[in-house]
Amino acid sequence: MQNGLYVALSAQVALQKRLETVAANVANMNTVGYRADGVTFSEQLAKAGDVNLSYVSPGSDYISKKAGALIPTGNPLDVAIQGEGWFAVNSGGSVIYTRDGRMKLSETGALQNLNGAAVLDAGGAPIQLDPAGGQPSISGDGMITQNGVQTGAIGLFALDDAAKLTRAGQSGFTSDKPGQAIIDFTQNSIVQGLVEGANVNPIEEMTKLIAITRNFDGVANEVTQSESSLTDAIKALGSAA
Repeated sequence: MQNGLYVALSAQVALQKRLETVAANVANMNTVGYRADGVTFSEQLAKAGDVNLSYVSPGSDYISKKAGALIPTGNPLDVAIQGEGWFAVNSGGSVIYTRDGRMKLSETGALQNLNGAAVLDAGGAPIQLDPAGGQPSISGDGMITQNGVQTGAIGLFALDDAAKLTRAGQSGFTSDKPGQAIIDFTQNSIVQGLVEGANVNPIEEMTKLIAITRNFDGVANEVTQSESSLTDAIKALGSAA
C-alpha cells in the first residue's frame, strides 16, 4: 500500500520543479535578453513484487531557444541579434554569453555591458572605442565606426547544441564549450537601436501555473486516500489480532 505514496511523492517533486521554473520565467518576463527555462520529464518504471510501478523522473532542465521580440529604444549603444547567436562579455575572468545587448562606454572608451563587463570582439578581446570619436554606428556584421573610422567590431558567437549552459545572472550563461565566432552574417546579424525582450509568454506561463496547481491538488488527494487506506488496513489487522 506504500507504493502509491512513493508514486505520489515523485509526482510532487516533479510538480515542484515545474512550479519553480514557471516562477522564474514570470519573474523575468520583462528582463532584456532573458531566455525562458523549461523542464522535461520521463517515465521511470520500477517493479514491486508482481506490480509494475510508474514514477515521474526528477526532470531535466533546458533553455528555450525561441527569440524574444525586438524592442526599439533609439539608443545607439543598444543592439539586438536577428537570428541565432550570442554576444560575449568578460566578467571576472569568465566569458558569459548573453542576448542582452545594452551597452555603455566607459570614460576611457571601453565598451561594456550595463554591469561594467567588457564586451568582446570575435577574437575574444575587449573592445576599445574612441571616447571622443562621436556616436558609434554599428552595422549588421557588428562593425563599429565613429566619424567614418572603424574602431571595433562586436563579436557574435554560436554555441554548440550539446554545450551545457549554466545561468550567470538573469540573462547570461556560461558554457562548458567555448562559443565559435560567427563570420557569415547572411542569416544572423546585429541591429542597432533595439533590444531583445524576454521570450516568455505570460499567458502560457499563467496557464501552466493553473495546471500545476490543479495537479498538486490531485496528487494531494491521492496521498490522503492512500494514507486513509493504510490507516483502515492497520485498524482491521489490529482488530483481527
